[in-house]
Amino acid sequence: MRPHVDQRQAQVLALVRARGSVRVADLARELGVSPVTLRRDIEAMAARGEIHRMHGVISRVETGPPGGVSAERASAPVTPSITGPADGQAGSASAEGLVVGMVVPTTEYYYADVVRGAREVVEAHGARLTVGLTRYLPGEDRTQADRLLSTGADGLLLTPNWDAGSPGPGEGVWTAELPVPTVLVERWAPPGHPAAALDRVASDHAHGAATAVQHLVERGHRRIALASRATPTTPRLRAGYEAAVAALGLEPAPPWPEAGPGPLSDADLFARTLDYLCEAVTAGGVSAALIHSDTDAIMLIPRLQARGVRVPEDLAVITYDDEVAGLADVPLSAVAPAKREVGARAAGLLLDRLTAKGDGEGPRQHVELLPRLTIRS
Repeated sequence: MRPHVDQRQAQVLALVRARGSVRVADLARELGVSPVTLRRDIEAMAARGEIHRMHGVISRVETGPPGGVSAERASAPVTPSITGPADGQAGSASAEGLVVGMVVPTTEYYYADVVRGAREVVEAHGARLTVGLTRYLPGEDRTQADRLLSTGADGLLLTPNWDAGSPGPGEGVWTAELPVPTVLVERWAPPGHPAAALDRVASDHAHGAATAVQHLVERGHRRIALASRATPTTPRLRAGYEAAVAALGLEPAPPWPEAGPGPLSDADLFARTLDYLCEAVTAGGVSAALIHSDTDAIMLIPRLQARGVRVPEDLAVITYDDEVAGLADVPLSAVAPAKREVGARAAGLLLDRLTAKGDGEGPRQHVELLPRLTIRS
């Protein structure tokens, strides 16, 4: 061990013995080191039995005689045990004073409700939510996570910038190596990936897509298309859509045309979607479509009608997200992920980890919330 590490850990031990207990974030500020560095020291010291560790707080190890009370303990102030609100959202210990960091792509559109749900639960339990935004920039999720940790976050709610909603080979391993409890939000990792062992809460987008297909079949449609630009949600939508088409014995929609060389602009992607739907209806026998997202659907419909495709007479439309579908000139039926509930469940799960006694090592949880279909006529 390097000398300055020995010296720092000796300082930590002396302060904890003198004070009885101390918050990690406060100690990091006092010593002038990052919380990440300090947590590494704490893990090593706890493994040697020098201190007791709970999430966010460390305390001294008592050395009095068995069955007795040491003079040091007898003179120390007693901190009463506080039971948190009995609403099932967090563990039995108090979350008062804890800081929850949340990394999301944006606080607009879809994630506005996710953040709102998390904030309500965190604040209801006396903790504080801090947010880092990535704007889907490469590598920014890790930068924001490190920043939140350096300012004292006790745990993280994390939505990494994974293009397919899950990490590619070798991607995202760092999320499983963070020094604090971490819950993935609206992201998932495949079995075998290190991040698959993290807690996670997400919408079951595959179920949502299949629900839309099933409803359209009940309305008499036999050839149904999926129109979705590439987003982290798209792979799960396509998986649910394709599974429903196969399970219900439907005629497959025409395949999408091969993309040309090089990346396409947003305008090019939109024009490609419009061309596909027009061709699918006029020549491919498609009579219904699931369109992701609401905003794309609202922009596509007048352009489809201008090219002779009537909605809903020629093409019945269900949108995915249900952010603004009800505000269209003709309100659109839509599948609505439980966005607010996702944020609330993720925050509750993280608080459970942070306030659990001991190391909080209960079984990890993978929670999927089912979207609901809202029919508008």
